[in-house]
Amino acid sequence: MIYTIKQLLENTINEIFSESVNNQSIDFSIERPNNDKHGDFSSNIALKLASVLKNNPMIIAKNIVEEIQKKNVESVDNIEIVKPGFINFFINNNYYQNIVEKILLEKDDYQKTNIGKNKKVQVEFVSANPTGPLTIGHGRQAVLGDAVSRILEWNGYEVTREYYFNDAGRQMRLLGKSLYVRYMGLFGEKLEIPTDGYEGEYIIDIAQLFLNKYGEKYKNNFVETVFIDYATENLLFSIKSTLKRLDIVHDVFFNEKTLYENGKIDETLKKMEQSGVTYKSDGAIWFKTTEFGAEKDRVLVKSSGEPTYRLPDIAYHAQKLTRDYDRIIDIFGADHHATYPDVISALKVMNYDTSKIHVLIHQFVTLVRNNEKIKMSTRKGDFVTLDKLIDIVGKDVVRYFFIMRNMDSHLNFDIELAQKETDENPVYYLQYAHARISNIIKHSKLKNINSFDDGNVKLLVEKEEVDIMKLMSEYKEIMKLCHTTLEPMHLANYLHKLSSHFHKFYQKHRVVTDNEELSKARLKLIKSIKIIFANCLNILGIEAPENM
Repeated sequence: MIYTIKQLLENTINEIFSESVNNQSIDFSIERPNNDKHGDFSSNIALKLASVLKNNPMIIAKNIVEEIQKKNVESVDNIEIVKPGFINFFINNNYYQNIVEKILLEKDDYQKTNIGKNKKVQVEFVSANPTGPLTIGHGRQAVLGDAVSRILEWNGYEVTREYYFNDAGRQMRLLGKSLYVRYMGLFGEKLEIPTDGYEGEYIIDIAQLFLNKYGEKYKNNFVETVFIDYATENLLFSIKSTLKRLDIVHDVFFNEKTLYENGKIDETLKKMEQSGVTYKSDGAIWFKTTEFGAEKDRVLVKSSGEPTYRLPDIAYHAQKLTRDYDRIIDIFGADHHATYPDVISALKVMNYDTSKIHVLIHQFVTLVRNNEKIKMSTRKGDFVTLDKLIDIVGKDVVRYFFIMRNMDSHLNFDIELAQKETDENPVYYLQYAHARISNIIKHSKLKNINSFDDGNVKLLVEKEEVDIMKLMSEYKEIMKLCHTTLEPMHLANYLHKLSSHFHKFYQKHRVVTDNEELSKARLKLIKSIKIIFANCLNILGIEAPENM
């Protein structure tokens, strides 16, 4: 309805003030007042027009309202003007009641769009180095990436989920050496883990698997590629398994190593050199990032001849841009905040069109237990794995907690709260609402209401009924907001609000009563609520239980 009123106001001012406005874009707002006495919607358009028309906003508002009233807009019951010039719209119940029927008719397709029809989108997320199990930090990005992908799919896009697999460089050599040390340790040899190597128990587990496969073949025989490849293979399998537990499956795993093998790293460096944005100093090759707003220039190739991570990142994105995607979405942690602008700058100097690249940055996660933060270190092996977190609280709780705050906010993951099966736990709260509706519908059959298709929604006039129908009418706006911002939090917040409204309605009104006509009307209402619940939960990748 908010879009209808916006269009109505725009058309009206163009009709009556066309010469004065002269096609100017008037930036006005339409809001839902907190107080019902101020209507369902309120607009400041007259106040915004006052400076343009050089007139009193109350007079402008009066002219607008008189013109709208001539149109006899069916869904508008009344329009009021409130000082200093706000226009308040009162929508009749018939409009909200019809939304129930529309939801029941369209079911799972309610408010789906074809905005992305015939458009291809690549969403890159997680892309963690294959040097250890996924941590809770990786988990937030994994869930965000999948939820963003689901939002895009809801809007008709063909989505490719991609994982950039960093299987080259110094960290992989350290991984191979760490595995060798642990392998030798199984023979009683006490070798030192290399500086910045990986000390976690998981390396010992991989060493045991290595021993089971190769026996003593590589005892005192460090073949770097063998140990790197074996560790990488095992950790990749572990990563995929963990993600699958969250119902996350990537379509593509892109290996960084291929960029070296097919010459893309050298090709990218050559193009940048030809563009005049690199120079040599102290034996290293530098990128003139200060010319693009950075505080200092960045090293692309170390004096040892080894590229820093920026160069393969640039080559990888250049390769992405050749793959015929309409949109490319990168989801990065806050540690990439200063890095990705360098990648974009490099692509631009190589004459790539970067307009289709959209970068989403999320803040870090802190695990909290008993109001205390749990310190973690991946290299030291002192961390809670994502697998362990799923074991403790379950898939649905993990997914919801990772998206219930906006990406820009630091997230404290409270394990105590996550384990509760009470209304305090937001996941339990909203899933219980869905399950309760399912049980009420089942109960209605025991009361011999085998069908409520003929229910009369005009009977839904109680305040709690109208309030929840008004909230259901906001679903279109929420879905549009999620698509525009690619922020799943909006949907999570909406679900929680919908749950709250339903629980309030249920506490005050019985659905199945001795009045069969009213029962059928209310059954229609709660079934339409259930459809929205199921659709939202599906987009967020959370189960919609029939029983709890």
